[in-house]
Amino acid sequence: MGDQNNALLQVQDVSLRFGGVHALSNVSYDIYNGEIFSIIGPNGAGKTSMLNCISGRYIPTSGQIFLESQSLAKYSVNDRAGLGIGRTFQNLALFGHMSVLDNIMVGRHHQLKNNFISGMSYWVGGAQKEECAERRYVEDIIDFLEIQHVRNKPAGELSYGLRKRVELARAVAQRSKIILLDEPMAGMNLEEKEDMARYIIDLNKELDMTIVMIEHDMGVVMDISDRVMVLDFGRQIALGLPDEVMQNEHVRRAYLGEEDDVIREIEQDDAEVTL
Repeated sequence: MGDQNNALLQVQDVSLRFGGVHALSNVSYDIYNGEIFSIIGPNGAGKTSMLNCISGRYIPTSGQIFLESQSLAKYSVNDRAGLGIGRTFQNLALFGHMSVLDNIMVGRHHQLKNNFISGMSYWVGGAQKEECAERRYVEDIIDFLEIQHVRNKPAGELSYGLRKRVELARAVAQRSKIILLDEPMAGMNLEEKEDMARYIIDLNKELDMTIVMIEHDMGVVMDISDRVMVLDFGRQIALGLPDEVMQNEHVRRAYLGEEDDVIREIEQDDAEVTL
């Protein structure tokens, strides 16, 4: 569980409208340093819209978002990456023709301080040294996520599970304080899900990264989350410990179905996913 006296991210009364459609309605919550925070809900509940508001892809119609007590209102997507907000997407956003290494290096681009002009000369100035240091950092991430064997392969030639891992590596490469994972296990087989869950836990525990995760696999959500928030039609209907959320009658009715179905689904997922 993260430090509840230390809110890393604060979302205050955030609403998002597209014309007459209310994607989010007065959503408020804190995310604490060092926790794994899952957002669940049916399709169209506003989960991805929430991540888009945090990352800067969408601007809330009303409400505020703070990172370490600093308002994010004036910061662009790129600026927020520089502040320490990493992101993966439902649909892979890799450069298929580029190597795994180069895709991950893209995640370091905003951190580079030197350029050819400020360094005067790449070979004798600061840029070369800086790139070498960044390359070492990226190599450490490659080792951590166990993708050494594909480091020089074009990303487009990898299996789906490996491409998901490369995208995670790129988000980690930003030296993110908080990583937003949009369905990191969607489309994966059982073995790939087990691997991804383990890497998420390792990033959280060993590298002290705060994780915000949208995930439909309820077995994974129950097993690895510190807290869970449930959205339904853009409204927050529950927030708390996984077991508490699963006992919430609003959640059962609005999202998870009848009690017997919930228990059966969770037991089945728990049997399939062993961490």
